[in-house]
Amino acid sequence: MRDQKKYSNKTKAAFILLIVMLIILLGNFNTLRNSKNVNENINAIYKDRLVVAHYIFQYSKQLHFIKAEAEKLDLSDNIKKNEIIHTLDIIHNIDDLYAKTVLTNKEKQYFDAFLSSCKEINKQVENKNWNQIASSSAQALKTLEALSQIQIKEGKAKLSSANAMYNKNNSLGQLQIALLIILGGITFYLLIVKKIKRKIKIPEPPSMN
Repeated sequence: MRDQKKYSNKTKAAFILLIVMLIILLGNFNTLRNSKNVNENINAIYKDRLVVAHYIFQYSKQLHFIKAEAEKLDLSDNIKKNEIIHTLDIIHNIDDLYAKTVLTNKEKQYFDAFLSSCKEINKQVENKNWNQIASSSAQALKTLEALSQIQIKEGKAKLSSANAMYNKNNSLGQLQIALLIILGGITFYLLIVKKIKRKIKIPEPPSMN
């Protein structure tokens, strides 16, 4: 009978161990998946937000220069034309880099509007229409400002998502530790404490004879 009880207790402990290990295994799988998502979000913040922010800064710098050159009254038309064409070449080089980044549909819409403004500037350079160039430059700068705001919102969204996943992973880790502690306590009780209790002999009542 004692062997049967001992076997029963060990079976219970093994069954509980199996269930808890399964829960921990599923939790670890979910944690690994969340960690991958966190890593992707962090990489996206760098590759598709900070890098793009640098491109926007470069765009803005070159457009401010074009606008300033177009508005100068003491500069000859040929010098203005050469300076602006050279600056447009710099902008076009950035276009290729910007287009390789991951853009949302809204970002693509604003980026296309920006490219249209740059094409308009390039067209007006040949006509030496400096007022129109200054106007198109100002419009392109406004579009860049809108793009910058989108980048900030997207970056905040990615960061919030990464933080939420981190907090979830942290909670799951604490749950797994708690389950292990509970498992250890139950196993200790079933395999050790009850075994000790069985070894304690209960004194028999005194004989009436």
